[in-house]
Amino acid sequence: MTEYAEEGEAQRIADAVARRSYGKLVAFLSARTRDVAAAEDVLSEAFVAALVDWPRNGCPSNPEAWLLTVARRKLIDSSRHQQRGENVAAQVELLTAGLDRTDEKAEIPDYRLGLMFACTHPAIDVGIRAPLMLQVVLGLNAQSIASTFLTSPSAMGKRLVRAKEKIRLAGVPLSIPGQEELSARLDTVLDAIYAAFTEGWSDQGGTDQGRDDLTGEAIFLARLVTELLPDEPEALGLLALILHAEARRPARRTAGGEYVPLALQDQVTWDWAMIREGETLLRRASRAGVIGRYQLEAAIQSAHVFRCRTGRTNWVEIVHLYDALLGIVETPVVRINRALAIAEVDGAILGLQAMPDASTDGRLREYQPYWAARADLLARAGESDSASHAYDMAIGLETDPAVRRFLERRRTELK
Repeated sequence: MTEYAEEGEAQRIADAVARRSYGKLVAFLSARTRDVAAAEDVLSEAFVAALVDWPRNGCPSNPEAWLLTVARRKLIDSSRHQQRGENVAAQVELLTAGLDRTDEKAEIPDYRLGLMFACTHPAIDVGIRAPLMLQVVLGLNAQSIASTFLTSPSAMGKRLVRAKEKIRLAGVPLSIPGQEELSARLDTVLDAIYAAFTEGWSDQGGTDQGRDDLTGEAIFLARLVTELLPDEPEALGLLALILHAEARRPARRTAGGEYVPLALQDQVTWDWAMIREGETLLRRASRAGVIGRYQLEAAIQSAHVFRCRTGRTNWVEIVHLYDALLGIVETPVVRINRALAIAEVDGAILGLQAMPDASTDGRLREYQPYWAARADLLARAGESDSASHAYDMAIGLETDPAVRRFLERRRTELK
């Protein structure tokens, strides 16, 4: 143990552990019991116990191991109260195996990838698999997940609870499936990793440590999948896509914290080593001769880098890439980005015609990027009043102060 820890210091350490190790601890606790909800409950109780114990007795040198030991003991107590006879004896034996070795120097096995594949089990409804991974492996709350998947937090919360119950009742193993099952279940794992990265990347200024850790976790998991499946083109494509986006993070804000759109970013501050790695991964993926969503999205990012670096216009090629992507992924997000690319080729009016319509797709009414994109195209088409209204909607939905100021300046320029 370290020396006496202030309450604030204990809270800071607990928060850091939760950000970097929540999924790892849940996966370890669930690996034998196959009860994800119970693992989350006892881990939550262990964090509460830590905030009582650490200020009094000092923070442990390995806080993850401390939390794991407390959580496992709580699981044992819970099993003894809830089960009888041989069942409880077998469950307790599983939980106590190696408990004494979970000391301050112990390495905690990483079962996160196994837990992610457990969430893709056929017993779990297809539509809830990626959200379930985001919660149990990456620790996102139902509200953040609901926003990512354009649904309500209450509906998402209920669906997540039901999915965890299915894992428990069906005894779904928390392990990586055999090679013959991997291809059928990989897409959902990739979707969850990308959704996690997108959630973390949306913190434009990098001021939210939790979101910054989330992008790092997503990159780690994407690399883990490519190590497991080095010849899987979509896994390579996803990692290439993430690296291209992450490489531009330093350029997304000025020194004063103001938002900078892609066209105005200082390329000197881009991480070119990361971009080169992404390009290499994309070339490796292309050798398989099978085109998928993430390869196309990575190719679009690569095309943006090419245009910014060389100054050569390639919007026609980008529209073609979006056309191909739309044939695979029919989503409002793809349609919005395709419409913006069309506007660069054929003008704002045709771009507006290609935009999805919030009056027929209710998901778009609360989707800030839709209103920001629509406002931009309306302004370029000379429809100032409609553009002003769209900017009002985008500004009202935006939570990032710097982006809000950027949009407010754009709205002022209409006058």
